[in-house]
Amino acid sequence: MSTFFDAPFHLDARGRSASTDADDHVRDMIRAVLFTEPGERVNRPDFGCALKTLVFQPNRDTLVGATRTLVHGALQRWLEREIVVEDVAVQADESTLTVQIVFTRRDTGERQSDVFTQAIGPAPAGAAS
Repeated sequence: MSTFFDAPFHLDARGRSASTDADDHVRDMIRAVLFTEPGERVNRPDFGCALKTLVFQPNRDTLVGATRTLVHGALQRWLEREIVVEDVAVQADESTLTVQIVFTRRDTGERQSDVFTQAIGPAPAGAAS
């Protein structure tokens, strides 16, 4: 059984680097792709998904379609060695964008599903755009 550093990096109760199992490690990698904006990583300026850029877009059916395409493409690009993306389902209500990802881990062949949520809506008054 392999162990990996947990993300975000933190210390466990013993004061050591916290570790996690392979399933959580894959979820951590997906989360990193989804919530990293292109340009945030110095040595990989194109890494990420730009999901946060959709947070302040008007909540329409086009947002759902764009999000689905964006997420599927980013996961295929950055995690193609780790997972096979089978489906991306996106649901938007007035204030929340929910993304469900169904994938198969390449190392085990195990099919998994995970859900990620992000607040959406107009920028608060006085916020920079």
